[in-house]
Amino acid sequence: MGAQRKHAAGALDEYAGKRDFSVTSEPSGQAPARRTRAAGGAGAKAAKTRKPAVAPDTGRFVVQEHHARSLHYDFRLELDGTLKSWAVPKGPSLDPGVRRLAVHVEDHPLAYAGFEGRIPAGQYGAGEVIVWDRGRWASLDPDPSAAYRAGKLKFRLAGEKLSGAWTLVRTRLPGSGGKEQWLLIKDRDEAARPNGGDIAARGHAGEAADHPFSLPSGGALDSARRAALPARLEPQLATLVRQAPAGDWRYEVKFDGYRLLARLDAGRARLYTRNGLDWTGRLPALAASLAALPLGPAWLDGEIVVLDTQGRPDFQALQNAFETGEGGGIVYFVFDIPYHDGFDLRSCALESRRALLRELLVQEDEAGGGTIHYSRDLAVEGGDALRSACQLGLEGVIGKRAGSRYRAGRGADWIKLKCGRRQEFVIGGYTPPQGRRSGFGALLLGVHDAGGALRYAGRVGTGFGEASLHSLLAAMRPLLRPRPPFADPPRGRLAQGVAWVEPRLVCEVDFAGWTRDGQVRQAAFRGLRADKPAPEVARERPAPPPGPNGEGAANGPLAAAKTQAGAGRKDAGAVVAGVRISHPARVIDPQSGVTKLALAEFYRDVADRLLPHLRGRPAAIVRAPDGVSGEQFFQRHPGAAPIPGIRAIFPDGASGKDDPGDDALMQVDTLAAVIGAVQMGGVEFHVGNADGTHLQRPDRLVFDLDPDPCLPWARVVEATQLLLALLDELPLRAFLKTSGGKGMHVVVPLQRRHGWAQVKEFSQAVAAHLAGHLPQRFTARMGPRNRVGKVFVDYLRNQPGGTTVAAYSARARPGMGVSVPIACDELDAVAGAAAWTVTDLRQRLASLKTDPWAGYANDQRITADMRRRLGLKD
Repeated sequence: MGAQRKHAAGALDEYAGKRDFSVTSEPSGQAPARRTRAAGGAGAKAAKTRKPAVAPDTGRFVVQEHHARSLHYDFRLELDGTLKSWAVPKGPSLDPGVRRLAVHVEDHPLAYAGFEGRIPAGQYGAGEVIVWDRGRWASLDPDPSAAYRAGKLKFRLAGEKLSGAWTLVRTRLPGSGGKEQWLLIKDRDEAARPNGGDIAARGHAGEAADHPFSLPSGGALDSARRAALPARLEPQLATLVRQAPAGDWRYEVKFDGYRLLARLDAGRARLYTRNGLDWTGRLPALAASLAALPLGPAWLDGEIVVLDTQGRPDFQALQNAFETGEGGGIVYFVFDIPYHDGFDLRSCALESRRALLRELLVQEDEAGGGTIHYSRDLAVEGGDALRSACQLGLEGVIGKRAGSRYRAGRGADWIKLKCGRRQEFVIGGYTPPQGRRSGFGALLLGVHDAGGALRYAGRVGTGFGEASLHSLLAAMRPLLRPRPPFADPPRGRLAQGVAWVEPRLVCEVDFAGWTRDGQVRQAAFRGLRADKPAPEVARERPAPPPGPNGEGAANGPLAAAKTQAGAGRKDAGAVVAGVRISHPARVIDPQSGVTKLALAEFYRDVADRLLPHLRGRPAAIVRAPDGVSGEQFFQRHPGAAPIPGIRAIFPDGASGKDDPGDDALMQVDTLAAVIGAVQMGGVEFHVGNADGTHLQRPDRLVFDLDPDPCLPWARVVEATQLLLALLDELPLRAFLKTSGGKGMHVVVPLQRRHGWAQVKEFSQAVAAHLAGHLPQRFTARMGPRNRVGKVFVDYLRNQPGGTTVAAYSARARPGMGVSVPIACDELDAVAGAAAWTVTDLRQRLASLKTDPWAGYANDQRITADMRRRLGLKD
């Protein structure tokens, strides 16, 4: 791996020598290059040994439209730690009869795949650069590195505009001062367009309806999708980490203020806190300024602050502005734009969204003296950025992974690095004033533990002004209660004279550290946090820095809870739903940091939603005793030593026999059985399509849309929409759930009147219909070779013994994705098959107003007319 990094660094010498990075905003490429699976090290050795027909998911590709001295298209493939690059003057052609000149240029750093913007005059390649297409590529040669060196590289693309098989072939080696010349040729396949394949000639907006890379504002965004303006939007949150991670990250100031989202529509602006409170009435001047912006419908994400005389955010001054009702000093720093002018941008790369935002706000920002500002990137790396922020007296910095999407909730793509110890606490009581102090003496603080109980965390008695003492007392008096809200309240002398209050108010506190018994030292009050809900306040524990692909980062509140749950008790055991969990601190997924105890607590918390999908059905369990990266096995039968709480059922309908035998199936009906399975290494729960009393009469059929790993998520969304359209025409009502892995599950409830043979035949006909009419999009044949560039419509679960992962079950895969039911109108907004994980699903569930599967009923049947329309005989 070290040799590959050294090679990648050396390969970028020509690139770096042509650019002055103090002038151009192009990435310098100094960060360590990421390893590609098909090049170098053990991966390459294994590939040579197995000699596969296709090297799957070789890496990223990007095509950038480059308006330099003349318009051309830069075609780049990720290989051996860099982007191998060719300048294609006329752009790619989908016509196999057209051979495009491709001039080989210097290798570019991997971070260049997300670069958009203007290269300044006087710099190499001066002009405007936008992303024209991007996606994944897969080599059709066993050793892509050797094929590249030999001068003939055959590969498949899976992008938004370009797909199918292609060839790059070298025609001339570099002469004196010249460059290698290659030809870029489209192979003859389902993606080819003979006599009309000049896609580049239509311009980068030429296919905006299908490939909306370019928005009306002129900003180039990949993966943008036309959509109505959302009524509500949940913000992305940052995870506290110990140190700046390696990789390509962009850093901004961590503002000491209130998070605020702005919804702009029809000349009006509404302002919302991170937990959905409408603050428009509290900030009328800011709302008016936002409404006056020359934008279409939009969602903006940022932070409101009050700046001191040195231009630094002053949280106490912000508090005072709200207390006095004078909001004239409040300014809004905007750092993201999840939606704009008819396009949902949440699936677009971070750099693309921010480039558009910078363009939209540049006049407002450069005018100076206004209330709305663009939050600019810091021009230094993570460690240097944090040191500079601390020297300037700022709270810290926010890091955002280059190329990342906008995902609701807390994750590893946004991180925060703090200069000192500061976090939120729940106020659980106050002491009487002493001496000349009026109002109260000190606040008693609390944080929630892994089980949701409020734990006493000490007290804070400094940092109050005379006005804040009285305003706080006025806010606490209506919340008085007779008993302490803490699960472990202070006792004896420490509890004398304390007035206990309902745990609803949240305050922010600076402190020097934590004592061994979990109390703060040298605490100072900073202000109330009206924008943060009390139930979410837990002790913040910095996670290890995330790796280049998100590995190693603790995600979300569950990760903090996991750390706290495991601290101090090692492998002493824990009890969840009456089941003893041995080795509770054992990490079962290094990527997310989820422990055995955390998984058990997750299933306890989602049991009301999970169990209805398990009850009464034959079940199977994926067990991973050594964690998700170790050996796994699929258990269908109870066995000689069945898991406590799991029932045995039989094909003849009997149950509860003394000797389950080899023909017995498992049924998981209770929370204790679920947790018992987790105790025995269980992670995933699968269920069949019939219940235990009618095993020969399925009551649903399931289509698993399983994509080629190279395909972007947008293709899975498109495939789901096409399948839903076909089912709607038949007509059959369907329900959706993410797989938690790579694809989407489409569930069709049925009456119990069809046998397995009829259901399987029908589902196979649906798959064949899609593959027959859209062969460039679908395949009905299993196997990696048949799935290249396509989505496999897996109908094989619709037969005796077939199972599908249950709704709300975790997956035994890195990241711990969860299979989550969604409403059909949510499909466009879902970020991916593993959009929700064990660490963040509960945030979605808490925000749901209605059941995504409302109206699910087994009231449909497969009619003779449906069969005829699919070409089946009666």
